[in-house]
Amino acid sequence: MATVDSPLPRHDDLKADFPGLHQEIRPGVRLTYLDNAATTLKPWSVIRAVQAYDSDYPANVHRGIHALSERATEAYEAAREAVARFIGAAEAEEVIWTRGTTDAINLVAQSWGRTFLKEGDEIVLTDLEHHSNLIPWQMLAKEKGLTLRFAEVTDDGRLESEAVGRLLSDRTKIVAITAMSNVLGTVTPLEAIIGQAHDRGAVVVVDGAQGVAHRAIDVGKLGIDFLAFSGHKMCGPTGVGVLYGRREHLEAMPPAWGGGSMVTRVTREGAEWNDLPYKFEPGTPPIAQAIGLGAAIEYLSHFDPAAVMAHERHLMEHAHRLLEGTPGVRILGPGPEHKGGILSMDIEGVHPHDLATLLDREGVAIRAGQHCAMPLHQRFGLMASARASAYLYNSTEDFDRLADAIGKAIRLVRDRQSRRGR
Repeated sequence: MATVDSPLPRHDDLKADFPGLHQEIRPGVRLTYLDNAATTLKPWSVIRAVQAYDSDYPANVHRGIHALSERATEAYEAAREAVARFIGAAEAEEVIWTRGTTDAINLVAQSWGRTFLKEGDEIVLTDLEHHSNLIPWQMLAKEKGLTLRFAEVTDDGRLESEAVGRLLSDRTKIVAITAMSNVLGTVTPLEAIIGQAHDRGAVVVVDGAQGVAHRAIDVGKLGIDFLAFSGHKMCGPTGVGVLYGRREHLEAMPPAWGGGSMVTRVTREGAEWNDLPYKFEPGTPPIAQAIGLGAAIEYLSHFDPAAVMAHERHLMEHAHRLLEGTPGVRILGPGPEHKGGILSMDIEGVHPHDLATLLDREGVAIRAGQHCAMPLHQRFGLMASARASAYLYNSTEDFDRLADAIGKAIRLVRDRQSRRGR
């Protein structure tokens, strides 16, 4: 692992921590990885932590009275404590392991929502939401007769706190909002929105899938009621995520699923629920993945979050300078000062899937499609977009390669179109 005396180490030293970056995707074509909003690469420390569990102490947690189980339990719960510190939770018991952000938001909808919402209540969302922070509320609204209201974004993709505030009423029970758009990179004004929501007595659910990975989010300071995020978007393994919930909410919620480990006593007639956090964690949990996420958090804790944000903003400023003057290229969303490390584009005459395919030939990995955000694409009149996304191990050289590859793709497509028109 790179050790840091300055906010971020030299790029070559940082890059050395990530074996996935050191490869050719085909002979002579080296990888430029710009698909971090979908999933980030893993440093050696995370890979080795998962390997160590699988090879040295691959036992179940909590249940075994033997050395391997005790070692697994210690590492597993240490990871929970690391998560709690990382997000500013008051106690580790407020951290629930889930399969990912989607699973965590569904847990809130199915448990808190089903218990406390009634017909006529309202849920406020925004145009920016990922399907994971939309469809669970749509399903609940249909089941219970709720109303969904949507705060609109500006034409440049920003979300103003007033847009949310205008929708709040005494009927508002939940405000569900992303911390950072996975399409536009828009950073939302969480502090102001949370304050407005709490003034109305509403509970705030934050989709932190992008936000937690790229900026400091302190649930205590912000007053967040529920925060959901995934390990694989912050250098951790796939298959594990987190639901943070304030103790008062979690204590009042029934389990969403039943099974082993989430009970203290079972009879033919019923069961008594276990203490937090275990009443929400039935069955064998994602042990290796949770340990890997703990290692990822230890790795990321070496870096000043402000320095990571500044680095990504520098990359976005560089990318905007390279591409804003390119004929036919439309950069979606706000300027670098209002967003994280995401650069989504619409290129006239070039379908995003064709662009991604052509860029892959040059070794540049991006994402093309609707990014599980169809309503947001509809808002901007798009069927799909092409998205390049950065993380702390990316450099300006990566975006130089992106811009060069985009230029080649545009010339190739237009040359083909010109030949067909003859």
